[in-house]
Amino acid sequence: MTNKPTITGIIPARYESTRLPGKVLLEIAGKPMVQHVWERCRQASLLDEVIIATDNEQVRDAAVGFGADVEMTRSDHASGTDRLAEVARRRQCDVIVNVQGDEPMIEPSAIDAAAQPFVDDPEMQFGTIATEIKTLEEHNDPAAVKVVVDAAGLALYFSRSPIPHFRIDAGVEQPDGPRHHPKSGLCPLKHIGLYVYRRETLLWFAGLEPSPLELTEGLEQLRAVEAGCRIRVVTVDYSPIGVDTEHDLQRVREILEGK
Repeated sequence: MTNKPTITGIIPARYESTRLPGKVLLEIAGKPMVQHVWERCRQASLLDEVIIATDNEQVRDAAVGFGADVEMTRSDHASGTDRLAEVARRRQCDVIVNVQGDEPMIEPSAIDAAAQPFVDDPEMQFGTIATEIKTLEEHNDPAAVKVVVDAAGLALYFSRSPIPHFRIDAGVEQPDGPRHHPKSGLCPLKHIGLYVYRRETLLWFAGLEPSPLELTEGLEQLRAVEAGCRIRVVTVDYSPIGVDTEHDLQRVREILEGK
């Protein structure tokens, strides 16, 4: 893989969490949650290094204990992107992958799929992943962010609303879920919050003020879209189980403990 860019995976690991305090250190199958994320990142073949970025000494001590490379950051960052940018200013690499610290079941293959366009195309600046929506309930769920892409796989828009709209009179929506469009074959896509950036693009993006669409939808990636940065969306066969609630935590524990 000649001239492969150096690719750094960074896991922003904030200790404070409104619904699950200390979430990234909660134990799952005998390990803190962030360790599961770190181990899965290390299985991704395209990542040259994996860093945990935190502002919390408990998280730092736990991460050092299981062998992770840790970068301490400021505590006043508004988002994980800002935390990444602080680390990126201190690190020399070509590409940075932002992996959420509350996805202990992240698939290494999904990380590689997101990073691959940056290996193939030196002009690629910003990327993410999405998966096909399987049910009508998920398509209508504001918590499931939807994305519409063009023919080249570049994002046209992200929304919490059910986009694209499938006309009922066209027979596309069925009781058990949205179907592929009968003529175009189009299937709605759910966005997965894993991002890839050229280092300079991340620093540019983090320096922008929140945009009108971003503030309206509550979706940070719309800031880049409004500023004219095209986001490459890779479709993967993976749907994350993030840990936001006690129910999510128990579900993931049961899966990873083989129950």
